Amino acid sequence: MEKSPTARALQTLELLQSSPGITAERLADKLGVSERAVRRYVAILREAEIPVESVRGPYGGYRLGRGVRLPPLVFTGTEALGLVMAVLDGHHAAADPSDPVGSALTKIMRALPEGIAAQAETVRRNAAPAPDRAAARPNPATTTTLVSACAERRRVRITYRTSTEWTREAEPWAVVIRHGRWYLLCRVPERDAIRAYRVDRVVDVEILDDVFDPPTDLDPVATLEEHLATGWAYEAEILIEAPLDRVSSHLPRALGRLSPVDDRTTLLTGSTSNPYWYAEQLTATPGAFRVVRGPEIRAAVRALAQRLIAATDPVAEDATSDAP
Repeated sequence: MEKSPTARALQTLELLQSSPGITAERLADKLGVSERAVRRYVAILREAEIPVESVRGPYGGYRLGRGVRLPPLVFTGTEALGLVMAVLDGHHAAADPSDPVGSALTKIMRALPEGIAAQAETVRRNAAPAPDRAAARPNPATTTTLVSACAERRRVRITYRTSTEWTREAEPWAVVIRHGRWYLLCRVPERDAIRAYRVDRVVDVEILDDVFDPPTDLDPVATLEEHLATGWAYEAEILIEAPLDRVSSHLPRALGRLSPVDDRTTLLTGSTSNPYWYAEQLTATPGAFRVVRGPEIRAAVRALAQRLIAATDPVAEDATSDAP
């Protein structure tokens, strides 16, 4: 489709902003028109009271004069989400709209299409407050494609690389940043299973025509953290003498799934690769608890209890030091 003179004039303005002193020859080359057409577009800008100065000679060219009011910045979806990702990585308060950087980020978010903006806002709200500097950063173009697929509720075909490389179709539910890493939370239809894939390990993604409906009550962060708490070497079931709402406000979601046993008791089901770390997290429980499954967790809880007693009771510490 042939562009109108007005559209060409706006392109000319953009080139003048990015390349002060650009020659008519270079303008013509970039616009794909003649130098005579370039002079016509410059004339259109001047008629709109945009001061375009021209300098003759071998080092001459066109440049914008003083007092030009620059038009609003326009980002592509990839550019805008890339900025969001960079800001979240480098500025911990970026999720706070009252923070200067957070306020600037809000303006950038407005440049995103509505569907992508909603997903990016989810990423922004749930960003880890202290990102892991050693974490690999995902490709912004890949992230943008995945976020778009989430917004449009369309299946994707991803190629994923760990120790091996494989390709699989998935229903992308959300892109979430947690603990310094970017994850794609999705459902894999062929296995009827929920999965969380690291976005930095996605080497290729293709949006398919098939559409899907995500769970209506989906909480992306809670679902991701419950998923990340399963599949580790040491499984655990903890019975906590406190109602579900109190327990959920005290324990991190990364410990596993909470379910009510009755009005006064809650069951925690999870797993970990580090039983002692898991035991330390359980000290935040708002009531007494009992390990009903998981000998490694039970042993870690006992060891932690003995350590705490020894640290607060000099007699116990002396007795411990004399033990064979």
